[in-house]
Amino acid sequence: MPLALLALAIGAFGIGTTEFVIMGLLPEVAADFGVSIPTAGFLTTGYALGVVVGAPLLAILGARVSRKRMLMLLMGLFVAGNLVSAVAPVFGVMLAGRVIASLAHGAFFGIGSIVAAGLVAPHKKAGAIAMMFTGLTVANVVGVPAGTFIGQSIGWRATFFIVAALGVLGLLGIAALVPADRREPAREAGSGTNLRRELAAFRNPQVLLAMAMTVLGFGGVFAAITYIAPMMTEAAGYADSSVTWLLVLFGVGMVIGNLIGGKFADRALMPMLYVALTALAVVLGTFTFTAYDKVAAAVAIPLIGAFGFATVPPLQKRVLDQTADAPTLASAVNIGAFNLGNAIAAWLGGMVISAGFGVTAPNWVGALLAASALVLAFWSAALERRDRGAGGSRGRAADAGTDRIVATATAASAKRSAGEHAATQRAAEQAPAQDALAGGLAQGSPAETTRT
Repeated sequence: MPLALLALAIGAFGIGTTEFVIMGLLPEVAADFGVSIPTAGFLTTGYALGVVVGAPLLAILGARVSRKRMLMLLMGLFVAGNLVSAVAPVFGVMLAGRVIASLAHGAFFGIGSIVAAGLVAPHKKAGAIAMMFTGLTVANVVGVPAGTFIGQSIGWRATFFIVAALGVLGLLGIAALVPADRREPAREAGSGTNLRRELAAFRNPQVLLAMAMTVLGFGGVFAAITYIAPMMTEAAGYADSSVTWLLVLFGVGMVIGNLIGGKFADRALMPMLYVALTALAVVLGTFTFTAYDKVAAAVAIPLIGAFGFATVPPLQKRVLDQTADAPTLASAVNIGAFNLGNAIAAWLGGMVISAGFGVTAPNWVGALLAASALVLAFWSAALERRDRGAGGSRGRAADAGTDRIVATATAASAKRSAGEHAATQRAAEQAPAQDALAGGLAQGSPAETTRT
């Protein structure tokens, strides 16, 4: 494993920690600033929206900067945002800090995916992307519980100072270990060529389908996980204190699914998506009913994390494969699509609960979203086969045309050769007669001279 992947994973670990740790610290933050829990919840919403907006914005603004330097700038922005949150005197300033940190999220994972894929052989790209995302998944197993414990024991500000330090560590690792990409096309100042090429990628239906799968597939995961606390306490009968270790199980599932998805996506990308999305839809659908049993719920939660995150490396690699000439913007936007899916799914889950369908209703919403992503996956594959077949037909038609031209030329050449052969044969047949005539003339000449 290239050490540069470790540097990217460290940065991902810090980003994953700061994204999710706030969920466990909302009561402390709300009490410190004197705001309600729902108001403090804007720290989560603001972060998600910042990811969606920041992903394409910073990818475009960084079009003239090398990818390595852009990653360093993004980690610097991430550190600054967490420091602002750590020292915030009022709630509004902390919200601003959260948004600043979130702006780096989408672009970091988008550009980082390209860099990670470029560090390894083509048949190992999905595995390299998965290795970088391991930092994000491990954050849910280690970083979030540890950050929550530190925040509740020492103070929430200490957690954000530590996350900022992780960002500095990631920045130094990128500076020292990530190589400069000599193959990267020059990004001339004042030229809009690169931006036009990046935007042109969105005219590819396969890119849009992959992003739609991202929104729906991962949205299915968060339709359930967003409401896991009330589900487990009200339906399954767990104590409030048990929710933390249940979320750790979810994080463990994410780690395993991410690694498996990366490994098998390098061998068979679309079949990996079919399996993961089908399994995710089934598990979420059954979780609507099994959530009432403690053991069954404890089994289902890590499976949701595993099957959900098994879709991440193949979907990200598919976007890169479809935008090989200009992948930066599309890759970053696809990261934003994950967060867009989270926001939409959380909203839909809240709607069905408010409508009186029960606290486990978000699970069947998630199942429908995952099933919709599966339909898009089959549609995408069908379009790809059609385009490949059309290309083959055009190639066969071109070959047939070439064959006809060659056949015509060959026939003409044969006709010319036959004509030349016939002319040669006639000339050979006429030669003896001409010689005899010439001989006769030569013999008759002396007699004529005598008579004269």
